Amino acid sequence: MNTTNTELGVTTDRRQRSVDAELRSRARAVVPNGMYGHLNMSALPAIPQFVERARGARLWDVDGNEYVDLMCSWGPVILGHDDPVVEEAAERQRRRGDCLNGPAPIMVELAETMVDTISGADWVMFAKNGTDATTMCCTIARAETGRATILVAKGAYHGAAPWCTPFPAGVTAADRANLLQYDYNDIASVRAAVGERAADVAAIIASPFRHDAGFDQELVDPTFARDLRAYCDEIGAALILDDVRAGFRLHHGGSWEPLGVEPDLTPWSKSIANGHALAAVTGTDRYRDAAGGIFVTGSFWMGAVAMAAGLATIHELARRDAVARMRDLGGQLRAGVTDSAAAWGFDIRYTGPDQMPNLLFDNDTDYELAVAFSAEAQARGVYVHPKHNWFVSAAMTSDDLDMALTGIDGAFAALRARYPR
Repeated sequence: MNTTNTELGVTTDRRQRSVDAELRSRARAVVPNGMYGHLNMSALPAIPQFVERARGARLWDVDGNEYVDLMCSWGPVILGHDDPVVEEAAERQRRRGDCLNGPAPIMVELAETMVDTISGADWVMFAKNGTDATTMCCTIARAETGRATILVAKGAYHGAAPWCTPFPAGVTAADRANLLQYDYNDIASVRAAVGERAADVAAIIASPFRHDAGFDQELVDPTFARDLRAYCDEIGAALILDDVRAGFRLHHGGSWEPLGVEPDLTPWSKSIANGHALAAVTGTDRYRDAAGGIFVTGSFWMGAVAMAAGLATIHELARRDAVARMRDLGGQLRAGVTDSAAAWGFDIRYTGPDQMPNLLFDNDTDYELAVAFSAEAQARGVYVHPKHNWFVSAAMTSDDLDMALTGIDGAFAALRARYPR
């Protein structure tokens, strides 16, 4: 069936999204805006709001359209959807129990594995999502130091709690009263931001690389990472490395381990359980007593199924040498995307690690080209986002990569037809 999305100008023979449209309408009646948070696709009608199923590096929307998945559920899926080893481990634990009166033995085994795997980790606490984990790190740092101030990089995303959400609705000045901002990769700006308040700085939080949505990604300068470690030691503050998004994708352990930089506290989530709801905080012995002294909890935080999935995921990532595989696949994706862009005469900026790339167009301040490209890619079976970084999973096959590159080349071609030189 030949269908046209007149709003975006996309013509394709893929199935019209009638089921998705009906579900969006029903959802708007019972859910604010029909959806909320980063999964809200109301402003991007070319991206399906509802997904029916997924396996490996493919997913299918509720209208039966098939995609190569280059978003990986916004990061959590690292070994591929419905990975058989992970799901078998999860199912074994599910038969024993999940939400119980106390943690299952799997919690201890997972904690031991994470401590053995992550350089500088002496202990682990578990939670359910990245916001839990980043907030816990700040609380632990404050409990240990007796200080209030936290430094964050301008534009960085560390979760959806009032202290760190990028959107101001419902947030008060008091929620941000103890935050200072610095420029990523600029140690001078860190020192300037602290100024005379060094004695009140509990922690400085940084991402492994700059991955602000809607902007070019920026790899960390190793000198900055080492200088930040030294400065935290100088002023007695905790260095928090936010590995929620990048954890286990850049390195099988902490993302700054190859730089020789060990943080004091690290929040984890997304990839550590291949799509099962799990988060963690790892820390050094200096912060062990403080971590044990704060009160944080949740009815589902000790869910044993997710922990079993997490344990299997960490073991399988190592066994399959997944970081190297994702890096190789990502490198091939980068080469294909940049070649296609050049062939069709588009100036793009393809930034960040190969495993977590970001595509933006030059002189596209309103993201018109990015949104149009995303729509054309979706129409050709490639699931991408116009402003957020993409993700490569270890499940991607040569057929998946070929389908992605063919669809992306077709998207550039369609974009050139819509925007002639």
